[in-house]
Formats: sequence, structure tokens, C-alpha cells
Amino acid sequence: MDKINLLIIVTIISLFISVFLALFLVTVKTKYKTSNYLFAAFLIITAIDTSEPLFNMITDGPSNLGMFRNTFAFLQIPVFYLYVVSVCYSDFKLRPRHLLHLFPFLIVSLVLLPRFYSVDTASKIDFIQNRQNMIEIQFTHLLFHIQIVVYLIAVFRILRKTKKLYLENYAGTHINSYNWLFQFTSVLTFLYLIVFLKNIFKFSDYPYISEWIKIGITGLVLFIICWYLFKALSNPGLFRNVDSKLKLVSEIVSEEKNSEPSGAHEKEYNEELLRLKEYMAEEKPFLNSSLTIQDISREIEIPVRELSLLINHQLGQHFYDFVNAYRIESAMGILKDTTKNKVTILEILYEVGFNSKSSFNTAFKKHTGNTPTTYRKNM
Repeated sequence: MDKINLLIIVTIISLFISVFLALFLVTVKTKYKTSNYLFAAFLIITAIDTSEPLFNMITDGPSNLGMFRNTFAFLQIPVFYLYVVSVCYSDFKLRPRHLLHLFPFLIVSLVLLPRFYSVDTASKIDFIQNRQNMIEIQFTHLLFHIQIVVYLIAVFRILRKTKKLYLENYAGTHINSYNWLFQFTSVLTFLYLIVFLKNIFKFSDYPYISEWIKIGITGLVLFIICWYLFKALSNPGLFRNVDSKLKLVSEIVSEEKNSEPSGAHEKEYNEELLRLKEYMAEEKPFLNSSLTIQDISREIEIPVRELSLLINHQLGQHFYDFVNAYRIESAMGILKDTTKNKVTILEILYEVGFNSKSSFNTAFKKHTGNTPTTYRKNM
């Protein structure tokens, strides 16, 4: 099987899965409609971008439609960026200002207008044959790679901030979703690095290497789509968003330092800490697997801002770790109880507020230095 046939086969499979998953995302009933629509758009744009081998089979030489298909890649990473923002923030809405993300695509279209879109077929052929010397093509490739770098940096910064906000305000197991989305973005970054390498060879004396790399890229795209499909189907409630109005504790501390003398509220903090510990010990709110700092704030009547500073700053713990410590202590009590030897580890983790075995094992080992099974055997 030659490389052309292999590329076409992989492309057809990738297109089929992309369109199938996109249709699934836009038709499935869910409260995360905006996120689903954005990722469906990302899949369709990716499908259009990777459809070049099939497109070339049904067209005779360069065309405006073919060039438009190529420049559609400028919409790919902005749509993915908006998808990540929509996943991270529960109050995200598409607004007119988001149309600014169309600028690179529009700029490239305008740059190609004089010497490609508005000329005859013969001139188009000459433009493509001499593309290595065309300033428009060089500009297009440079802008594309700059766009990729800028957007990927922005995505990683958003993920880092929202993960920290989640740790400071929530105690559910959905933290795994941010870890997974970070992994997904990392794989996507690797894919763009390969695209960059392909483009280097495309404008070198070894363009045939670029064709082989193109096959690898198409295969990797197929792998990424299948990976996402597996995650989406096996974890339909994968993401839990945070409120974009929430502030990081470091920002709150900085504001307090600028407005209040240090130690002004030390006595108040001690009283609130005592009230918090009594509430945690007596009411056991940590047994709720979806507990948030807002829930505790409402019950003990301490404003979220002060409670967040108390736990995340004064105690030096993320809210996530603070709550999990109580859950682990409760689990240790059950594991020590010889009358509950027949209670399984899975039953215990659900009972104390976890709903993920991996999260429970990680938290338990971090707290005790042992796995739950080893801890029980040593009792």
C-alpha cells in the first residue's frame, strides 16, 4: 500500500469519527451545550483541515474553495481556546467580543485576495507552484505559528488558574477533569509541533518528508479524536466549572495587605477557626461528595472570602485537601474497626465522601503514607 492510499484511508476514518462525534455533541441532552457546540465546531474545523487528500481527488488544480479550506485552520485554535474557557467557567457565554478571534482568519483572507482569490486559474497555478517564494504564503505560515503559540500559552494559564480556584473552593473529585484537559492540551501542543516540523520540510529541499509527516499527523488526529470520544462516553459528567468571579487567595491576600494592617483580624480568625472545626467534627459535611466552600460558608455564617482566607491562607491548605483530610480520618476509623472487616474499600470511599477510587487512593496515601488495603492489613 503506497503512502497516498494510506493517507486517504486514515483521512476517511478520521473524518467519519469527527463528524460522528460532532453530531453526538450537538444532539445529546446536556446542560453543557455551549461547551459541546464549541468542541463540535473544533472537530468540524479539524475535519476540514485534514480533508486535503480527499479534496485534491475531486478538484482540478488550485481554487478559491481550496485556499479557503486551507485558511480555515486559523479558526481551529481560537475555537479550542473558547472551548477550554467554557469548560473552566460555569458563567461563560459567547459574546460579540469573541468575534475578535476571527481577526487572524480575516487578515489572511485579505492578504491572499489580490494575488490569489481575485485572479484567473493560470495565475493561481503559478502562485501555488512558486509558493516557496510567495510572501503571502510565508506570512500565512508565520502568522499561523505565532497564533498557535499565543493561544496555547493562554490555554495553559487558564487551566492553571482554574485548577487552583477549584482546589481553593471545591472538594469534589472533578479535579481529575482539569488534569485530563491539561493532558489533552499537551497532546494537542505536541501535534502542533509536528505540524511546525512538517511546514519546515515543506519549504525545504526535502518536501517528500513533509508528505510522510502529514500521514503521521492525520493518524495522530485520529488518535486524539478517539481518545476524546472514549472519555466523553465513559465520563459524561467529566467537568464541573468554577465561577469566573471567584478570586485566587493570593489576590485576596494582596488586597488585604493594601487595605488592612497585618494581624488586625487574628482574634477573629481564631474564633472562626474554632467554629469551623466544631462544625466539621459535629455535622460531618465532608460526607457530601460535592461539598463546596460556599456550602460551609452558608452553614457557619462566615463570608466565603474570610473562610477562604482562613483555610487556604491561615491553615496553609487548599480547601480540597482540608476536606479530604477529614474524609481520610473517617475512612481510617472504619478501617480500624474490626467489626467492619467485611466492608469493602469501595464501600468505604463512597461512605466518607469520595466517588472515585483513584482520588481516594491518592489522598489516602498522601495522608498516611500507605494504601487503604495496606493500612487495613497493618491494623
